[in-house]
Amino acid sequence: MKAILCKEYGPAENLVIEDVPSPEAKGRGVKVRVKAAGLNFPDTLIIEGKYQLKPAMPFSPGGELSGEVIATGDKVTRFKAGDRVAGLTGYGAFAEEVIVPEHNLLPIPEGMSDEKAAAFTMVYGTSYYALKQRANIQPGESLLVLGASGGVGLATVELGKAMGARVIAAASSAAKLEVAKAAGADELINYTQEPLKDAVKRLTSSKGVDVIYDPVGGDFTEQALRAMAWNGRHLIIGFAAGEIPRIPANLPLLKGCSVVGVFWGSFTQREPEASAQNMMELMKLYAAGKIDPKVSEVYEFEDYAKALGALTERRATGKVVLKVGS
Repeated sequence: MKAILCKEYGPAENLVIEDVPSPEAKGRGVKVRVKAAGLNFPDTLIIEGKYQLKPAMPFSPGGELSGEVIATGDKVTRFKAGDRVAGLTGYGAFAEEVIVPEHNLLPIPEGMSDEKAAAFTMVYGTSYYALKQRANIQPGESLLVLGASGGVGLATVELGKAMGARVIAAASSAAKLEVAKAAGADELINYTQEPLKDAVKRLTSSKGVDVIYDPVGGDFTEQALRAMAWNGRHLIIGFAAGEIPRIPANLPLLKGCSVVGVFWGSFTQREPEASAQNMMELMKLYAAGKIDPKVSEVYEFEDYAKALGALTERRATGKVVLKVGS
């Protein structure tokens, strides 16, 4: 079988495609023939040695997938050969076959394409955990989504609306904001044309926002925090801007607000039952038509460097997916 391998830390251009042995399913492991792999910002970090997870080399990147079950370990009870599944790998999805723990997989709903299934688990899982467990967002509250046209951003716009929030989408261009508007955003902020703090004050009658969803970092984190309402919750998701911000400690004090970390991957491992419940609820939202993964770009297997470049260059509007098998 073929796999995209990282043999040394560096940019996507350093990755190589090679033949590797087919893995064997044991215990609660499920052997999956990968059809598509969803790309996420951590994929760009893990190949450069900048992520908290550092697999032994050589390894295949790719944290989520869709595919078909080939074989199961002797302790697997939920899946059988031929089942269509989507799920999480942490790494390893940029390969034709991979072993996935049973608890990291879920059945693909009838009618969902392989590409959409590969784009579902991580962004909706992260965003739902952030809004439900970490922010405890309530109907009628305001939600500011930074980087609103990206994969997690669009998922958060949809989920915020489904959970009854007033969603304010912020992005760097009119084209990106149109994507967020189509996903259901109530208000739009182009933060290249108007200071973020000023725009939020204008849209909230100077009250500020109740919840901030921040996968961007950099200078925008402090700007957003200064636009927080009393008792607000600022969700730290990641740092797509590249710079980890240093937040002035007096701001949470003066605002009476919370700065809340969101580490969904750790949540799935530490609280597997709660995570599984979240995924069941997300599938119900999908079946009800309230959420629908937006796949903006699909790349062929050999074009992995271009696919990862869409993330590092922040060109993606929605999810980027890599085709792996037919």
